[in-house]
Amino acid sequence: MQPSDKRPLNLRRQSIYLLPNSFTLAALFAGFYAIVQAMNHRFEPAAVAIFVAMVLDGMDGRVARMTNTQSAFGAEFDSLSDMVSFGVAPALVAYEWMLRGFGKLGWIVAFIYCAAAALRLARFNTQLEVADKRFFQGMPSPTAAALVAGFVWISLEAGWAGEAIRWGALVVTAFAGLTMVSNVRYYSFKEINVRKTVPFFVLLPILFVLVAIAANPPIALFALFVVYALSGYVLALWNRLKPANKA
Repeated sequence: MQPSDKRPLNLRRQSIYLLPNSFTLAALFAGFYAIVQAMNHRFEPAAVAIFVAMVLDGMDGRVARMTNTQSAFGAEFDSLSDMVSFGVAPALVAYEWMLRGFGKLGWIVAFIYCAAAALRLARFNTQLEVADKRFFQGMPSPTAAALVAGFVWISLEAGWAGEAIRWGALVVTAFAGLTMVSNVRYYSFKEINVRKTVPFFVLLPILFVLVAIAANPPIALFALFVVYALSGYVLALWNRLKPANKA
């Protein structure tokens, strides 16, 4: 009787929540798909796959909270998935697309981005209990991935090429990587309560954003994430100048 009594307990310990981890697995697949497409020099599907991974990554945590299925396994799985989708995949896409032409400099910048994503995720996980929930320290890895993938997507869509685009890819990849491990703070939007009523006009900006994305996804998405990427530096500059203004 004793072995049979222990078996269900062991099975319970090995079980996981299916719904949120399915979203995480789908995000991981999208990141892996981006890597495969980049290796085949199909860079537009690779860039789109990274954005798909972003959407899926944003859903798994919300689904877990809504269904009360948070777990330590889910948190670790999500972090590992993020490393592939927002660390390895964008670095490889950028390298295969334009950075390879720089030789040693190209793969060094790609590695800096990849390593910065790993450091950013490690710092986020270790500071989860003490960090100010209103802000991220350093640019979030999905935003960094969106900058790199967005630059690839918009360049291919517009037919941009040449030396300027090569250097642009190098600068964007380096900027995204270094900003992830910076101390620049970014608003997290975690204080927004989606269940709270808001005035009617609040829907108008959301409507304009949706229309812009539908009309031209590469330009609209890239512009949106560029604005967010620069917002951290604008906030830092504002906080630096604020005491002088008061004086």
